Amino acid sequence: MDHTEKYEEDIIQSYEDGEWTSTKELDRLKKYYAQQAKNSLKKNKRINIRISDSDLIRLKAKSIESGIPYQTHVAMLIHQYVTGQLILKNK
Repeated sequence: MDHTEKYEEDIIQSYEDGEWTSTKELDRLKKYYAQQAKNSLKKNKRINIRISDSDLIRLKAKSIESGIPYQTHVAMLIHQYVTGQLILKNK
């Protein structure tokens, strides 16, 4: 069963029609974006926070479920929040 979305089909068709070309600056762009990714993943600051025992227990359980160390999980959640990828619901 094919689950290709319409926009994906359009991209495939565009590629097959020869509408895509490689950039002449591919190597430079690859280096640029690799450096940007490296910079965004750099963890060079330490913070200390206090949370309840029950929250820490639940955090560690969620981290185990996702296969991510809990401190990495906290850093990921903070990153998602500050970049707008994680939106808190109003109660």
